[in-house]
Amino acid sequence: MQSIPKLDLSHFTQGSLEQKKSFVAELGQAYEQIGFVAIRNHGIPQQVLTDLYREVKNFFELPESVKMLYDDSAGGGQRGYTGFGREHAKNRNAGDLKEFWHFGQYTEGADEDVPNYPANKQVSELPDFNRAGEAIYKALEGTGIQMLRAIALHLGLDEFYFDNKVKYGNSILRAIHYPPILEDPKDAIRAGEHEDINLITLLVGASADGLEVLNKNGDWIGVTEVEDHIVVNVGDMLQRLTNDQLKSTTHRVVNPPREQWGTPRYSIPFFLHPRPEVRLDCLPQCITENNPKKYEDCSAMEFLIERLREIGLIK
Repeated sequence: MQSIPKLDLSHFTQGSLEQKKSFVAELGQAYEQIGFVAIRNHGIPQQVLTDLYREVKNFFELPESVKMLYDDSAGGGQRGYTGFGREHAKNRNAGDLKEFWHFGQYTEGADEDVPNYPANKQVSELPDFNRAGEAIYKALEGTGIQMLRAIALHLGLDEFYFDNKVKYGNSILRAIHYPPILEDPKDAIRAGEHEDINLITLLVGASADGLEVLNKNGDWIGVTEVEDHIVVNVGDMLQRLTNDQLKSTTHRVVNPPREQWGTPRYSIPFFLHPRPEVRLDCLPQCITENNPKKYEDCSAMEFLIERLREIGLIK
């Protein structure tokens, strides 16, 4: 496979029974083979995306002293600003060439008991920044639930199996700025090779190429020509839950050619997480004689803490 498959989500959400079945089958095959797809007709309004990218650019252009007012080092970077080079890929020492901001779950007006999450930080200098972040967070959460419904059907589960597991889940919207490269980065790259921690990741566009996915043959595939699509990939939690039936594929963001070092890059992934208490024990139907159970039982929070330590965000 030399490119990631492209699918139409409207075939699942609005199509005929045959179109819905076909979408589920194609999505399942893609996630078992390479773990990535590009989705069109995803339901995210273009204006919402445009507004957020404008506000994200405005935030990262603020002086460093202002951005550091919103630093969340003490909280493990769960909300607000994380400075340049602080995060690194698992098993790498060099910090990634990026800075980022985290928006977390919105629980105001909840009609049920919800987990006790940290509050989102409000950027007083840019009142539209937080409004734009909340709008895209909620839109991507809705699209992610539709993707999980298709995944559930592929796994032989009830279509709505994941719904209550991700309602008020510990999901994160990360706005990333990869600044211009001003000197030889040596072995540091914009984002070292890694797998995502969560159930699925939804990536809405990026302002420059650079995302690459490792296929089964060990070749790096550039994710290109996906305008008007969002890229949706399997994370480690879903791979663990399915006992490796679905693939959490290694990916990275490489540095641009030297003549483009002066060009910044912006990227906004949404990491869809379950609620902290949700179990990640391997599904019984994914355990067979040929695929014995590979993972110890654990909760989503236990697994998250383990991985945050590995990438240097908490001690």
